[in-house]
Formats: sequence, structure tokens, C-alpha cells
Amino acid sequence: MSVAMDYRESADRAGMSRMTARELRDTFVIDGLFQPGQLRLSYLEVERAVVGSAMPVDAPLILPSDKALAARFFCERREVGVINIGGPGSVMLDGQRHDLDRRDSLYIGRGVESVSFASDDPADPARYYFVSYPAHASHPSKRVRRDEARVIFAGEASAANRRVIRQSIRPGIVDTCQLVMGFTELESGNVWNTMPPHTHRRRSEIYMYFDAAPGRVMHLMGDPAEPRAVFMDDGEAVFSPSWSIHSGVGTGAYSFVWSMGGENLEFDDMDVLAVSDLGVGAGTGEGAK
Repeated sequence: MSVAMDYRESADRAGMSRMTARELRDTFVIDGLFQPGQLRLSYLEVERAVVGSAMPVDAPLILPSDKALAARFFCERREVGVINIGGPGSVMLDGQRHDLDRRDSLYIGRGVESVSFASDDPADPARYYFVSYPAHASHPSKRVRRDEARVIFAGEASAANRRVIRQSIRPGIVDTCQLVMGFTELESGNVWNTMPPHTHRRRSEIYMYFDAAPGRVMHLMGDPAEPRAVFMDDGEAVFSPSWSIHSGVGTGAYSFVWSMGGENLEFDDMDVLAVSDLGVGAGTGEGAK
């Protein structure tokens, strides 16, 4: 199977501020992820992350390597986190089967040579979303069921941001090198995520919005002093440099997968901003808090 990996360069603060709406999407938004019978890959300059998707229908889809990785197989020097947002399926790791129902997660450790994705029912295919980072050590692969994730209840209905955060690939549940991953579910009638927003000076973060259709999500990103907005459709991902905020508001309830990679594994390692810090004008830069 031949899969062309899309290469995405990032931008600095000044460069982002000059981008048109189209340039902003072309740089930071990954669309077309879930296509029947196809596997998609994008290589991000930020943290050397790889974002991908697989939607097997009639036959399994094999995770290939790519010349950009200069590796004999995809996980030769990488770890991968997978979350299934579709129908039931299975992932084969060096011949060992891991069944994944909707919203189950799978950590794939460095050194696994063969990875393939399959669906149980072609009429209700699995939709695998995965994120990969370079790994300095090998940790055992592990499946995490939806109900095995650490659950955090956050937000308030009065602020329209009541949500459930499920941390499935994190310390205490799965040993990883730098990957932290999970998903957030907004309760009905709530539309805001991560507001007030924050930045991660030691890590970068990627959001993938799902269960949003027929609505859309306006994702806020960029320098806190001059935030920018991109409109996200169901099944699209957007990545943020470490200096960029990441927050969003939808036209209805939705869910999103979040993933982080970088210098540490601490979920709470973030620089929290106040709503009053947003849009305060140019020149505040890194000191805006």
C-alpha cells in the first residue's frame, strides 16, 4: 500500500499574524482524515509529530513507514497513541490482536514492527485516529477501554463549558516516553472548551474534533494578545505550537481528541491565561499572562 505523507511546517508569531484565513487552515488544519478504505499521514514540524487516520472497510490497512522517517518500519523509533471514534474493530501488533470499541484507546510502543487496522463490520467501519512522537525507550503496548480512563469533570453549565475529560494514555495508566492523549466530551447544551485558555511552553498540543456534525467549531489559536480563529468541521485536526493558545466554541455539543508531546508528561503543566489577557493588542508577546 502506497501512502504519501503530507509534510507540515509551522510558523512563528509574526508569520501567523500575517496569514489569511486560507493560509491559516493550510498551515495548521489537517482535513480529509477519515476516508473509507484509506490511511492518511501528516508529518508535523512541531515536535516531529505524525498525525494519522485509518478507516478500513473491506480489508485491513497497514501502517507504512515513509522516507521522511528514515526508518525500516514506522515504530522503529516511535510510539503511537490510537483512539477509535467509529465502529468496533481491531488493531494487530506483530500478530497480536487488540479489539477496540468506540472511544477505546491503544498505546503502541517503540519497536513494534507490524501494525494493521481492521473493522469488524464494513457497514459500520472503525475510524482510527492516531498521533505519534519520537521515542527514546520501548514501553509495552496496552489497550485502555473508555471506562478505564481517568475521568475529570470540568467546567460549569452556567459558562456553557461543562465537559468530561477522559485521560486514557497518561502516567499511572500507560507508560510512555512523551505522549499524553485522551478525549473530552461536552455535555448537551455546552459549547466551550478550555476557556479560559492556556499555553504549554514545554509541550505542544493537537486537537481533533469529532461528533460535531452538522455543526462546526470555531477554534481559537495563536498569540494570546492577537488570537486567530479557524472554523473546524467534523473529523478535522489542528495543531498548536507551544506559544499558541488552543480553545474552541461550537454551534452545538461536540467531542475532541487531544494529544500532547514534548518535554514532560505532566497533564497540568500549563500556563493559564485569563479571559482579560486575550486580544489585548500587539507587543505583549511571550509576557502575556
